[in-house]
Amino acid sequence: MASSPLPGPNDILLASPSSAFQPDALSQPRPGHANLKPNQVGQVILYGIPIVSLVIDGQERLCLAQISNTLLKNFSYNEIHNRRVALGITCVQCTPVQLEILRRAGAMPISSRRCGMITKREAERLCKSFLGENRPPKLPDNFAFDVSHECAWGCRGSFIPARYNSSRAKCIKCSYCNMYFSPNKFIFHSHRTPDAKYTQPDAANFNSWRRHLKLTDKSPQDELVFAWEDVKAMFNGGSRKRALPQPGAHPACHPLSSIRTRSIPFSSQTLMLLEEIFGEKDQGDCMRVNEDNIWL
Repeated sequence: MASSPLPGPNDILLASPSSAFQPDALSQPRPGHANLKPNQVGQVILYGIPIVSLVIDGQERLCLAQISNTLLKNFSYNEIHNRRVALGITCVQCTPVQLEILRRAGAMPISSRRCGMITKREAERLCKSFLGENRPPKLPDNFAFDVSHECAWGCRGSFIPARYNSSRAKCIKCSYCNMYFSPNKFIFHSHRTPDAKYTQPDAANFNSWRRHLKLTDKSPQDELVFAWEDVKAMFNGGSRKRALPQPGAHPACHPLSSIRTRSIPFSSQTLMLLEEIFGEKDQGDCMRVNEDNIWL
C-alpha cells in the first residue's frame, strides 16, 4: 500500500463501486446455514484451541468467556471488552437453556450465570487484534471506501486506506468540502444539507469512530465488508501485550508508573455501592483513572 499514489489536496476521489473490488481468487463464499439446527453444539478450532460453538438464530456462535479464558487469558477483562466495543462486535446473551448446554459441553463453569456469544468471524477478528499481525488488506490501487456517519448533521466521505498509516492519519476526504480528516475527527465533522436530520451525538469519545463510521452502501459484498473490518482493526493496539510487573522490580520501573493519573472524589453512597459490587471495604475516598478513562 505504501507504493500507491496518493491523491493531491485538490483531487476529487470517488469511491470505487462494489463491482470494482476484485476479491481474492482463493476466497470462498461463506457456508450456508440451512443444515444448522437450533442449539446445535459443535467445535471450532481457533488458533489451535478447540472452542465450543452453539447455533443461535441460525448462526454458529462461540463462547466469548471460553475465548477469554483460553486464547486471551493474558489480557484483562477491560482490555477485551474495550477492544470488542472498538471493533463493533456485539455479544448475544444466551438463554438459561443455552447456558446449561454450554455448561454440559465444558465451555462454561457450573457457577456461571450468563454467557455472551459472538460469531466465528467476530471471534477471529477479536483474537487477531490481540494475537495476529494487523496487516492492511490487499486492495486495488487508489481504492477508497465510501463511508458516512450520522453524528450531528451527518457527513459522507471517502476513506482512503493508502493514507491510513497511523491512528491519526488524515485519510478521510469529505465529499462536501474536500478536506481531509482523521477517522476520530471525521465523526465530529458534519454538513447541514437540506435533507439532513440532526442526531444528538452521544458522549464525545474520539475512540468511537469505529462504531459510528459505516459503509454508505447498505448491501455491500462480503469481501468488501471483510476488508473494511480489517482496516478498522488496524492501529487499535492489537500487537501490545499486557505488561506484568516483574518480581522485586522498583515501582518506578513499572510500565504503568509513567501514566498520569487524576483523582475523582466519590460520595458516600457511591462508595457503599462499590463495596457491594467489589466486596471491598477499603475503597478510599477516590479512584484513579488515566487519560484514556481506564480504571487503575
